[in-house]
Amino acid sequence: MDSGPPRSFLRDSLPKLPVPELRQTCQRYLAVLEPLVSDEELEHTRTLVADFMVPGGVGERLQKGLERRARKMDNWLSDWWLQSAYLEFRMPVVVYSSPGVVLPRAEFQDRQGQMRYAAKLIAGVLDFKTKIDNGTLPVEYMVGKPLCMNQYYQILSSCRIPGPKRDMVVNHSLGKAPPTHVTVVHNYQFFVLDVYNSDGTPLTVDQIYMQLEKIWNSSLQTNKEPIGILTSQHRNTWGKAYANLIKDKTNKESVRAIQKSIFIVCLDAPMPRASDEMYRSRVAVQMLHGGGSRWNSGNRWFDKTLQFIIGEDGSCGLIYEHAPAEGPPIMSLVDHVVEYTKKSEMVRSPMIPLPMPQKLRFNITPETKKDIEKAKQNMNILVQDLEMKVIVFSHFGKNVPKSYKMSPDAFIQIALQLAYFRMYHVCCSTYESASLRMFRLGRTDTIRSTSMDSLRFAQAMDDPTKTSVEKVALLQKAVNAHRVYTDMVSGRGQAIDRHLLGLKLQAIEDLTSMPEIFMDTSYAVALHYSLSTSQVSAKTDCVMCYGPVVPDGYGVCYNSMQEHINFSVSAFNSCAETNAAKLARGLEEALLDMRALLEQTPKAKL
Repeated sequence: MDSGPPRSFLRDSLPKLPVPELRQTCQRYLAVLEPLVSDEELEHTRTLVADFMVPGGVGERLQKGLERRARKMDNWLSDWWLQSAYLEFRMPVVVYSSPGVVLPRAEFQDRQGQMRYAAKLIAGVLDFKTKIDNGTLPVEYMVGKPLCMNQYYQILSSCRIPGPKRDMVVNHSLGKAPPTHVTVVHNYQFFVLDVYNSDGTPLTVDQIYMQLEKIWNSSLQTNKEPIGILTSQHRNTWGKAYANLIKDKTNKESVRAIQKSIFIVCLDAPMPRASDEMYRSRVAVQMLHGGGSRWNSGNRWFDKTLQFIIGEDGSCGLIYEHAPAEGPPIMSLVDHVVEYTKKSEMVRSPMIPLPMPQKLRFNITPETKKDIEKAKQNMNILVQDLEMKVIVFSHFGKNVPKSYKMSPDAFIQIALQLAYFRMYHVCCSTYESASLRMFRLGRTDTIRSTSMDSLRFAQAMDDPTKTSVEKVALLQKAVNAHRVYTDMVSGRGQAIDRHLLGLKLQAIEDLTSMPEIFMDTSYAVALHYSLSTSQVSAKTDCVMCYGPVVPDGYGVCYNSMQEHINFSVSAFNSCAETNAAKLARGLEEALLDMRALLEQTPKAKL
C-alpha cells in the first residue's frame, strides 16, 4: 500500500512506535498468562522465557534485529501487521474480518425514500472526501496528543485484490487521475455512477437522485447472476475464481471499475420483517453478510474498502474491508455523513441532462457459474452459523462509571469478564483493540482485559462470604488495572502482543529456528481469544458488529453513549458451548449488578 498523503499532515512530527524492552515484555507476558493457564504450564513457560532472555541468546538477537528495523522504518510494525493480520489471512473477509455498522433506522419505507437517502449519503461522503483531498480534515487528539491521520487517506478509492496465497490492497486516490465515480449495486447489477461534473464540482443531491432513479429502472430484472457473492469466499478459492474471471476482457474492465470506484452503494431489497426487539440484530446481519444468497449477499463486492448499504425498508449501515483502516476513521466519516443527511434538503438543480450511468457487463462462463453456485452454498452455511445479538442497554451509559470516577471502557470490560466467568466459571483470553495512532502510521495493539485483578473480582462478586466493601475494593482494583494496561498500550506503545509477534516474524525473516517460547501451548492459549472485543465510539447512535475470531468464541463490540450503551454480541451456532443471546443477557445483568454494588456500598462514591 502506498503510504499516502502529503507529508504535511503531521506524520513526520509524530514519534515512531517504540520497540519495548525485552525483559519487560517477557515479565508482562508471564503476568498475562497467570489467570489463563495451569500452574504446571506456567512453570514450564517460565523456563522457556528464562532461556529466551539469556544474555547473548536468541531473544536478545531478535530484539536487536527489531531495533535495527525500527531505526530504518517509519513504523517497524505497520507493514508486517497489514500482511500477517489481513493480507495473508485466508478465511473469508465476510464475518471473519470485515466489521459491519448498523445506523439508526431511517425514516423511509419505499424506493423513493431509499434513493433520496442514498443521494444525500453519497453527497455527504463526497463532502468528507473534499476535506481529505484538500487537507482540511482537523487533526484528531487523544489526551492532548495529536494522532496519525494516515488511515483517512486509505479508505476511499481503495480495494483489496485476492491472490492465490496472499492478497494486496490497491489505493487509486493517489494516482495521476483519481477516480470520479462510485459503484452502485441493485439486484446484483453493478453500475458506474460519475459523481463529478466536467468542471470538477460534485453533483448535487438532486442530480445524484435522478441518476439513481435511472439505475434503479434499468436493473429491475432480478434473475441476474450474483457475481458479487464470489468475493465472500475463502480467499484462496476466490483468488482462483478471480484469476479465471478476469481472463475475459469485459469482466476485467468491469472488475477494475469496481475496484477503482471511490466507494460502493448497495441498494438492497427489503429483508423479511422483524419485531422491534429483533430489528437491530437483523439489520446487523444484513450489514455483515447480506442475509444469504436469496437476499442481499450477492448485492456486494466484499473486497471494497467501503460499502454503504441502504435497504428499501429504512435499514441502513455499512461494511468495510478491514485491511486499510480501523473503526475510528470510518466512524468519524459516518458521523459526518449522518449529520449531512439530516441537514441537506434537496435543492432543485438546473436540468442539465446527465449521461446514463454505465452498467458493468460480465460474461459468465460455465466455470464462473460453478464458482458462483459454490459461493452461494458456502455463504448460506455461514449465514446459518452466525448468531448475532444487538442490544440497547438503556439503564445507564458513560454517566454511571464516571460518577464513580471509573473509566467507562474499563467498567464495561470488567462487566464482560464477570458475565463470561458466570457462564463458564473460568476466565479466557480477551482481546480489546487499542489504538497506536499516537505513533507514526500506528494501527492497533491489544489491551488484555483478563488479569488476576479481573479474575479475583469475578470470583468475589457472587461469593457470599465477601462483604460489599471488599467487592467494591476488588472492582476498583480490576478497573484500575485495565486503565493502567490501556495507558501502557495507547499512550506509550508498551504492550506485549505486537512486540511478541515482531520477535516471531523477525525469527522467520532471519531464517532461524522458531524459538520454543512461540511453540509452547501457553502461547497458543494466550492467542486463542474467546472474547474479541472493541469499543468503537461514535456521536451517531449506532453500533459496530463482527464475528468471533475463534470457532468457540464471541465477538463483542460496543458504543457507549451518555445514558445508554449499544452492544453487539456474536457467536457461531456450530459451537455447542457458545450462546450470544445468553452472554448478552449476562452482560446486562453484570452491568446492573456492578452498579447496584456501588450504590449500596457506603463510601463507594469516591
